[in-house]
Amino acid sequence: MFFADKASAADAKKRETSDNIDEGQLLDALTMEEEIELLVAKEISKTKRMSNLRNEKGVEYAPWMGISEADEGKIRSLMRERTEARRKRQEQERDVSGALFRDSQAQELSGTGLSYKIIDGGNEVELQWGTKTEINTQGFIVKRRAAKTNDYSTLASYATFGPLATKGKEGGIYRYLDTTATPGGWVYRISEVDKFGNEADVCQCLVEVETEGEQKAALFAGVGFGVFAIGAFVAGIAMDPMNGYN
Repeated sequence: MFFADKASAADAKKRETSDNIDEGQLLDALTMEEEIELLVAKEISKTKRMSNLRNEKGVEYAPWMGISEADEGKIRSLMRERTEARRKRQEQERDVSGALFRDSQAQELSGTGLSYKIIDGGNEVELQWGTKTEINTQGFIVKRRAAKTNDYSTLASYATFGPLATKGKEGGIYRYLDTTATPGGWVYRISEVDKFGNEADVCQCLVEVETEGEQKAALFAGVGFGVFAIGAFVAGIAMDPMNGYN
């Protein structure tokens, strides 16, 4: 009986893994908008099934779960965030090797992963990463590829750019300024080279460089929200200048 239960559990795990792979392949074949609409339809269908459940007396368990237009908008927004997160994670994991493959999450939590800052009006990308130890390290190579492509190009190497050479066994903080980025999505990757010439991926990040129009739109949106917030604050003072104390 024990072995039968164990076999059944193993079979169920295999089916679950297979289902996850099939779903992933299905989503990969869709555009982002198609994926979002598919997830929205699934979520709405699930919610509607919940709203139709009744107990033995015929009373609905969750009559409040009917889907309004506003509810659908919230679901779509959530599914968009989920889709973007899935695709970003998938993009960052493409062709990963070395330490980046083994402990990318640990790097993120420890703060030793690759971070970036867009400066000079969005025309330059400053990269920063750190190491805690460096054993037999010669230095680092900075690579970049366009999102949704496979081929990396080398931007800089320790062999020709002194600041990328090893800082010693205790490690340190490294920075590199990319002045050649154009609008679009870019994946930056840092590879470590040891004294034997072996390369290992250390960390990477996805950077979205916006066009001038996109930057202005974001700025106007931020200003508009600020004006709205200030207006609401002033209106609140006008309605209740004593802030409830009288």
